[in-house]
Amino acid sequence: MPSIRKYRRDTTEVSCCLKYVIFGVNVLFWFLGLIVLAVGIWAWTEKDTFSNLSRLTNIALDPAFIFICSGTITFIIGFTGCIGALRENTCLLACYAVFLALLLLAEMTAGILFFVFKDWIKTQATTGFQTFITHYREDPDQQNLIDWIQEEWLQCCGVEGPRDWDRNAYFNCSSGVVGSREACGVPFSCCRTKPQDIIRNKQCGYDVRKPTYQVSEHVIHERGCLVAGEDWLQRHFAPVAATVLGPLALQILGICFAQNLRADIFAQKSKWH
Repeated sequence: MPSIRKYRRDTTEVSCCLKYVIFGVNVLFWFLGLIVLAVGIWAWTEKDTFSNLSRLTNIALDPAFIFICSGTITFIIGFTGCIGALRENTCLLACYAVFLALLLLAEMTAGILFFVFKDWIKTQATTGFQTFITHYREDPDQQNLIDWIQEEWLQCCGVEGPRDWDRNAYFNCSSGVVGSREACGVPFSCCRTKPQDIIRNKQCGYDVRKPTYQVSEHVIHERGCLVAGEDWLQRHFAPVAATVLGPLALQILGICFAQNLRADIFAQKSKWH
């Protein structure tokens, strides 16, 4: 009587550890991207950007737009990695590896260009910040971003100094003619904070740039944010470099893990035939 050979699916080739590591990490990125994307869309909706297309002039400088772009990219990468690993879909895993490779290439290119064209980038950053100052009262996101930079992060005022606030229609010294109380002043985020202050003085920047203004001590930051940013980068170069290189290393690991999992899946499928 001829022997009957029994075939059964051999699952030993696909590493469960590798599979669920990719799945677990990308679930987090998937939900993170979804949250960031939702926040960006909500911010645009709150500013009524969709019905007022004139605000799209400086769209690249809009924090809400940056949130939408970064959230979309993170969501797509997390989705392909999560579903690709869970369903053992080699096509989605290949897309996941390609997306990570493209992102890695873009980041490395941006890093190289940053060092090659650092003077040009410095000029563009100066122009962008000046644009933020010009539209300070028009966009709440840009206003909050400038206030955070000047008050919390760099303790600075303007791009090169407090005089840069002449670019804003409300803080320009000539605005006093039309009744602007903020004329020849600066935002409260330019003011030096005191530890004993319990309530934030929102009017501390009024009139500080008037020639007749006299105080016993400096109440605002005289240093511009451009110089303050360069000093901060020099003092925190090591943690900044680690923050930049860390995601690059994770992306390289993600590409390697995805390719190894695809190889395991292909090896498993070859046994079925």
